[in-house]
Amino acid sequence: METFSRAGLTFDVVDSSEDPSVRTDKGTVVLLHGFPQTSHSWRLVTPLLNQRGYRTIAPDQRGYSPQARPRGRFAYRISELVSDIESLIIQSDAGKVHLVGHDWGGQVAWALAATRPDLVETLTSISVPHPAAFVASIKQSDQLRRSWYMGAFQLPALPEWMAQVRPQMFEKMLTDTGMDEAMIADTYERVINTESLTGGINWYRGLPFANPKKTGRRITVPTSHVWGAGDGALTRRGAELTGNYVNADYRLHILEHASHWIPDQNASELAEIILDRIEN
Repeated sequence: METFSRAGLTFDVVDSSEDPSVRTDKGTVVLLHGFPQTSHSWRLVTPLLNQRGYRTIAPDQRGYSPQARPRGRFAYRISELVSDIESLIIQSDAGKVHLVGHDWGGQVAWALAATRPDLVETLTSISVPHPAAFVASIKQSDQLRRSWYMGAFQLPALPEWMAQVRPQMFEKMLTDTGMDEAMIADTYERVINTESLTGGINWYRGLPFANPKKTGRRITVPTSHVWGAGDGALTRRGAELTGNYVNADYRLHILEHASHWIPDQNASELAEIILDRIEN
């Protein structure tokens, strides 16, 4: 499976099903990237899961895949982002999957696990807490201050313009969340200097179309949440509150030495956490 299609859009997919070490009876792990990244962010994690026999599927999501960049922010509302991955899972013939999401991919994973638990065997979220825990953390921590960029990204065209003419401001945002120079350079090459940037920012622009009544939906599948203590974008309080919204076996992993970019910088540790959730 190199691509999948939905609603006239075609999405690029990195699928390990042809890897000889993958066993079809072991199960499938679907990995969802965040902003501003692509499926490339899972490059260090997937081999570790494949070595244990698991098939991995990592899509370039809406706005990032070249043939899946619809215009207008309404096309990027959370219901559409979730439906994309729901369709991917069904088309992949994987049955129930082990769902893993980082950053915005975590937001999609939370929503999909809440609405389609019949498609999800286990859930591992990274960095981004349960949506209701995030809202609660705004009142109990400095989360609102850390989320200033979410409001700035609502402006049309200006964020993209600033990323090009004042790159130091965008670079500071990435540095503050824990990216190193090599990661920033890679992010510029793959996302910021491409049309993917508008697609990625449109995920934020689609936030006003979310249904607030669905924020508190509880999770009923076994779940692990992973948060790095050096995360400059998300607070510890959100991670601590997340278990309140999971009505199933739940594990919180706080990596005291990690930043926001756990799949890139803590791949081995993260892979073991994912495998522990799947196998135990």
